[in-house]
Amino acid sequence: MQFSGVLARPFIPFIDDKHTFTVSWTVASFALALVVSIYILRNEVTDFFQSEQKKIGTIILWSVLGTILAFVAQFTAVFIERFAFGIQPGSENTFQLMDIARQSPVFILVIALIGPILEELVFRKAIFGSLYNKMNFFFAALISGVIFAIVHMDFSHLLIYTAVGMVFAFLYIETKRIIVPIIAHMAMNSIAVIAQLSVDPKVLEEQLKQLEQLQLILIGG
Repeated sequence: MQFSGVLARPFIPFIDDKHTFTVSWTVASFALALVVSIYILRNEVTDFFQSEQKKIGTIILWSVLGTILAFVAQFTAVFIERFAFGIQPGSENTFQLMDIARQSPVFILVIALIGPILEELVFRKAIFGSLYNKMNFFFAALISGVIFAIVHMDFSHLLIYTAVGMVFAFLYIETKRIIVPIIAHMAMNSIAVIAQLSVDPKVLEEQLKQLEQLQLILIGG
């Protein structure tokens, strides 16, 4: 999925609306990757729906708690980045994704739905799950969280991605169900999308500047 753009590259010079083509290709590649992933895990999916003990209440409870924990981890990491390392708030990766979403709303499906499912299957179920079989929880969660952070290519905010990734790993190991971190991840991204789209980009930029000024005041004080 990540490298499918190589296949699309030869067609781009002949496309008039390159933005629409790129977004459509991205959505299609994500959707195809999701279908393939579900097919690979078809036995687990079938077992879940056929099980008489789905524990829906427990899944919902941990999903809600997990979403809260993920936001707490994110805000804590933001605080550490700002006051310990001087890293300003705001993610270029997020701004770019939301800019695409504003122009092509269908892209929201990738951000809020398909992306979180695939990321949890890869980084928590596959990578973290494999590491956890060979080492303790902390190191398995830390390593998989760092990989999760690096793949997002937002290196100034590695701490945030790593912290949130470790929370999702905790949810997976605590509940023994990958659906819980998937729901928490989807909820977190959906809330972020709603928050971003409800604010004018210029207003958001001004708010970030005010946060930077507040940081200077607090440090100076």
